[in-house]
Amino acid sequence: MAGCTHREESTAIDRLQPCKSSDGPTDAYCGKLKVWENRQTKAGRQIDLNIVLLPALANESRPDPVFFLAGGPGQGAASHAKALKDTFRRVHHNRDLVLVDQRGTGKSNKLDCKYEPESLKDLDQSIEATNARLRGCLEKYEADTKLYTTTIAMDDLDDVRAHLGYSKINLYGGSYGTRAALVYLQRHQANARTVVLDGVAPQDMRLPLFMARDGQRALDRLSADCDADPACAAPYKGTSQRLQRLIARLKQAPVKATLTHPRTGAREQVDVTADALAGIVFFALYSPQVSALLPMVIEQAERNDFQSLLALGFIGEAAGDTIAAGMHFSVLCSEDAPRIKEPEIPAALTNSFLTRTILDSKIKPCQFWPRGEVAESYYEPVVSDVPTLILSGDLDPVTPPSWGDQVARHLKNSKHLIASGTGHGAIARGCIVKIMQQFSEDGSVSKLDAGCLKDMRRAPFFVTPAGPDPRNGAQSK
Repeated sequence: MAGCTHREESTAIDRLQPCKSSDGPTDAYCGKLKVWENRQTKAGRQIDLNIVLLPALANESRPDPVFFLAGGPGQGAASHAKALKDTFRRVHHNRDLVLVDQRGTGKSNKLDCKYEPESLKDLDQSIEATNARLRGCLEKYEADTKLYTTTIAMDDLDDVRAHLGYSKINLYGGSYGTRAALVYLQRHQANARTVVLDGVAPQDMRLPLFMARDGQRALDRLSADCDADPACAAPYKGTSQRLQRLIARLKQAPVKATLTHPRTGAREQVDVTADALAGIVFFALYSPQVSALLPMVIEQAERNDFQSLLALGFIGEAAGDTIAAGMHFSVLCSEDAPRIKEPEIPAALTNSFLTRTILDSKIKPCQFWPRGEVAESYYEPVVSDVPTLILSGDLDPVTPPSWGDQVARHLKNSKHLIASGTGHGAIARGCIVKIMQQFSEDGSVSKLDAGCLKDMRRAPFFVTPAGPDPRNGAQSK
């Protein structure tokens, strides 16, 4: 879009303005598109959808942009603009990159419910306290929260496509964004040129039911890899079993510990519970770089030294702040929770380190959260011949490769690539962006060269606070 010829042919920039620094990168274009909150009645409240467009860098750019669909559910896409300029640079070279804050996120009538505990004692909130906070937020929203589901949002997205003057678009969805991309295919397949699904979370996933199973799989893989690495196995062999025993002990009796708040530096005495410990470990497994610390910090926790483990819980604090909790529950309580039966929950927790409280924190709010209408056809497998690249991290604790396999069976023109040594989100790993660039250029999966994936390895384990064993050059697969 940088070339004069392309600008004359496209209406996208004509509909937007140069971004202010508070809205996005100053070399990007920003704007709004007003849509009806209730798309069916076309009456009442309207929503300004926030749009950020990064113009293609090449003078001769392609007419079909990449639309980025964020995760969560609840993340706003536009906030990723600066980071994506680097991550997507190969694809962005000759294609516009478009980021739209999905309704209820970012600057598109964000359904926020921020929780900023200053005390460590507040980190392990009870379900009752969390629900009370969510009820308070729900009462204050200027929104009909039943109308913030994925189906409605993807109809919004197609309006943005038409508004910007694009005939066909390429979709990249990460995590929950893969569900959004699949729903777009369901409803607007004719307008999609290609799709990339990174960490597949399909419509029938029934979040959070399988988090326990998939999280335990990731922990078992980590434990087995540590056991196969002599430097890690010597002090930390059997990490999975050690964590199970530790959590069982904390369920019997939480441990009182004096800990330093990683952000404020305040020293506090807190009760370390099984729920808090399991939650920190689960989210640490998202990143192999972070989970490389787990064998060491779990061994420390066995000795009632929880300081390092607590620090891991703050690594993803900034990312968590970007989640719009109201939109998150509007999706989960409309699309997932109604399909979970109570007897399935204890069965799902069998042999997993995750606790009932972690699953209940996603399910219990749905007892009072307004539930949007979702057609039964929404849950049917998406059948399409649109070229689709499916990416899975082999170590992913929440969207492992089995979910990618499931959707690939119905996408006739798809290829599923599994990245070794990779957790949740493969796009920033090694040669993945190069593969995506080839896919974007060819518009086909038939000739993709994915040989570079075999060289990917798990990040080396920390065997001391100073880092990995410097003599151990080979990393675990």
